Amino acid sequence: MPTLQKEFSSAIPQEFTISVVIQQSPSSNIWESQQWEVVGILASKREDATESKVELIHQDGEVYRYLHSGFTLRLHVDECESYYHNLLSTDPCCYVVTTLSHDGSPTPFLVSFSFDEAHAYLEGDETVYAVAVPAEIYRWAETFVLTHYVPTKRIKRKRADWKNSSERHHES
Repeated sequence: MPTLQKEFSSAIPQEFTISVVIQQSPSSNIWESQQWEVVGILASKREDATESKVELIHQDGEVYRYLHSGFTLRLHVDECESYYHNLLSTDPCCYVVTTLSHDGSPTPFLVSFSFDEAHAYLEGDETVYAVAVPAEIYRWAETFVLTHYVPTKRIKRKRADWKNSSERHHES
């Protein structure tokens, strides 16, 4: 890696501390009394925000918003293609992977920028919420991808001429 690129690469933060905002509201579904959704994430480079905790940050009637803090978002070079496609999509997202707690509320355990990673959890029956990407995370991921990702040129395979090969086979 050239020296200038190494210096630029080392200036990119390795991770962000993330907090997840989850909203609880009355459900319009007759079978469920509450509806839960992840409504956003907050990013910070502060190291003191890594403590895992849950706190009520807003209440408006029967609508409650909780802040789940203490998550770390890291980018990995081998996931750059997934980040690249996420950045180019019409709605780039961060993915919050959750499990259901005993009271039916979602409990986040992972925040990812990789659709491939989120999809793997979906296949494992976890609940995954797609949320808008904060501007600082978008810029960070974009810089990371521009620094580390080189798209591979796709090579079109040549079709085998089955018709001629079968005629030759029958002639033998």
